[in-house]
Amino acid sequence: MNYRKLALTLAVLALPGVANAHVGLHTDGAMAGVSHPFSGLDHILAMVAVGFWASTLGGRARWIVPAAFVSVMALGGLMGIYGVPLPMVETGIALTVAVLGLLVAFEVKVPTAAAAVIVGICALFHGHAHGSELPEMAHAGGYVAGFMAATIVLHLIGIGLASLRFGKAGLIVGRLAGAAVALAGAVLIAG
Repeated sequence: MNYRKLALTLAVLALPGVANAHVGLHTDGAMAGVSHPFSGLDHILAMVAVGFWASTLGGRARWIVPAAFVSVMALGGLMGIYGVPLPMVETGIALTVAVLGLLVAFEVKVPTAAAAVIVGICALFHGHAHGSELPEMAHAGGYVAGFMAATIVLHLIGIGLASLRFGKAGLIVGRLAGAAVALAGAVLIAG
């Protein structure tokens, strides 16, 4: 499989609403969905960390772990859209940032299935937050597709960053980046 073509295709799919000349009238929801994951540092850090951690796990985990995140996030998004309650969503999101940062910082190695479960739990909170913030005029299907596409792009950024680590210095920089993400999560938890 040509991963460069796949990454480029996914990046292009994440940008369907950019050409929309009617600013403020994104009633299809796609552009609102694409922009939502980029609207908060907590979402960006968590989603890039998922891609980074998946890449350090290697093998099939590089794609299965982010796919698990995106799939469960869509479920969480639908829960949010339809008003299904999930307790402590904001606290859960902050905890996921801290946990994912620690997983990157310590390069925690677990089986792919366990990693998929871990990121799935994280994704449920992020998806619920995305879904509960569906703009009033937006089409839910487009919105969900939009935030899923944006999440894939953020995962690909994390995978790409992890692949840039070379030698001992690269490993140290990766661990420091994970520690910084964990610290940001701790700050979010503290409020």
